[in-house]
Amino acid sequence: MRQTKFYFIIILILLNSCAKNINDSNCNNLLNLDVFYELNLNLPQYSQLNFISNSVYIPNVGNGGIIVTNSGSGFLAWDAADPNHVNLPCAVLSISGLEATSDCAQQNTYSLITGQSLGVALPCTLKPYRVEQSGNILLLTSF
Repeated sequence: MRQTKFYFIIILILLNSCAKNINDSNCNNLLNLDVFYELNLNLPQYSQLNFISNSVYIPNVGNGGIIVTNSGSGFLAWDAADPNHVNLPCAVLSISGLEATSDCAQQNTYSLITGQSLGVALPCTLKPYRVEQSGNILLLTSF
């Protein structure tokens, strides 16, 4: 009985000592803004999203706009501001297929499927937004 308690306490200590992602404190270039945006897939400006592997840019939402991608298994939404740059005009990402790249001198490129950097490993990933679909309406919200 004592041995079981001892192992249980050791397991609890180990679980509590696991640190969160240490990169989180370094990824503070983007603001945590409340986002609520409704997107109608029937509108011509969003019609590209009816096809797999297409993305659209929505300006004036979030830090640098929002990029919405049809992954084939659902929709993904990312903040269009490069999380590894301070808020500069060049830090707004441009879309090229399933990738997004900043226009700054250090052109960071990210996957629009995973949010991870491509090529060079960067400490911060793209900032995701929640996407809920109801028929032809997508609701984009903050986590």
